[in-house]
Amino acid sequence: MNLTALRNAVKDATTGMKPAARHEVGLALWQNGDSAASLAATLLLRPKSCTADDLDRMYREASTPKERAWLLSYVVVKSGHAAALRDRWFGDADPVIAAAGWSLTARDITAGRDAGPHDLTTLLDLIEAEMASSPEVLQWSQNEVLAQTGIRHPELRDRALAVGEKLGVFRDYPTAKNCVSPFAPVWITEMVARQD
Repeated sequence: MNLTALRNAVKDATTGMKPAARHEVGLALWQNGDSAASLAATLLLRPKSCTADDLDRMYREASTPKERAWLLSYVVVKSGHAAALRDRWFGDADPVIAAAGWSLTARDITAGRDAGPHDLTTLLDLIEAEMASSPEVLQWSQNEVLAQTGIRHPELRDRALAVGEKLGVFRDYPTAKNCVSPFAPVWITEMVARQD
């Protein structure tokens, strides 16, 4: 699917349309169940017009990683319900849903906001205890929390580096030239060096 073409088609089809009408079209497209329609819906929905329960239902209905990523980035984080959904999803039994809670936590850490009901030391404890055995979809989000904690919080950097080394998650992940490895100790060290 050509995502640029999809974005352009949505823009062309809805130019001049009132925001409320765009939102209604977005809701209808989401109900279609087609992945391209769901992606288009995320570009049309008015985040502030969605309730936390609406967004929870939609996130659980999303069938592809791209749908979930766009819904999270374009709707959930702009809805005013991101913190409530972060807390609701964080410990969910479904690792895909829990990963969204961890991803929202990572966004908050990156932005310097409160990271929710768990302090950063507790998050590092949870990562140390759970990440090695977590499903991969959840590992990616937990790893982002680990790395962002080490990057943004110098007082916890040594602990984050030690946890990353101990667990070794993504240590051997293939990394393209000129890209930073997702292995947390490498990621943290590289990003801190760029800040200096």
